[in-house]
Amino acid sequence: MMKKTANVRREVVYPLLLVLCLTINIVVSDAIWLNLPGTGTKCVSEEIQNNVVVLGDYVVVSDDHSRIPTISVKVTSPYGNNLHHKENVTQSQFAFTTQESGNYLACFWVDGNNPKGGDVSVNIDWKTGIAAKDWESVARKEKIEGVELELRKLEGAVEAIHENLLYLKSKEAEMRVVSEKTNSRVAWFSIMSLGVCIVVSALQVWHLKRFFQKKKLI
Repeated sequence: MMKKTANVRREVVYPLLLVLCLTINIVVSDAIWLNLPGTGTKCVSEEIQNNVVVLGDYVVVSDDHSRIPTISVKVTSPYGNNLHHKENVTQSQFAFTTQESGNYLACFWVDGNNPKGGDVSVNIDWKTGIAAKDWESVARKEKIEGVELELRKLEGAVEAIHENLLYLKSKEAEMRVVSEKTNSRVAWFSIMSLGVCIVVSALQVWHLKRFFQKKKLI
C-alpha cells in the first residue's frame, strides 16, 4: 500500500510541482525592454483586477557606466490616480495593491540628462499577483520548506487562476449587458427611422395629390 502511495505521489504530485516551478520561473523571469527616444514617452499597461499586489523594478541599461542617462517614470491607475512618480533616476521600483479594476499604466521618458543623445534602453520587471508574492518570507514565517512550500505555491496559483476566471466572468457579464443595451437602442433607432420614412412618404404623397388636384390634373 505504501509503495502504491509513493508511486502515485511520484506520478502525479511531482509532475504538478515541476509544471508549477516552470510556470513561476517563467513569470518571474519575464521582463520588458523599452527603447526610449530622446523626446517623447513610451508606456506599458496591464489590465489588473481589484486587490492585487503589483511590484515593478526598472533600470537604465547603458554601456557607459560612468555617464548613465536618467529617466522619469509615472505609474497611474485606471482612474488617473498617481501611484508612483520619479524623476532623474537610473533605477528604482514601485509597489502597490490595486484599489480598482482596469488598465494600469506605467510611462517612461528621458530627462535632459542624456549626454550621448539617441535612444535609452530600460529593463522593466513587472510582477503581479502570485509572481509578486515573497515566498521566502512566507516559508520563514510559517516554517515550511520543500514539497510543502511548493504545494503552497500551487495553492496560490490555483487561487489566482480562480480569481482571474471570476474577474473575466464579471467582465463578460458587463460586456453582455452593454451589448444587449446597444442592440436594444439600435432596434429602437431602426423602428423610429422606419416610422419617420413612412410619415415622410405619406406626406409626400399627400402633397403631390393636393398639387395635382390644384392643377386639375386628377
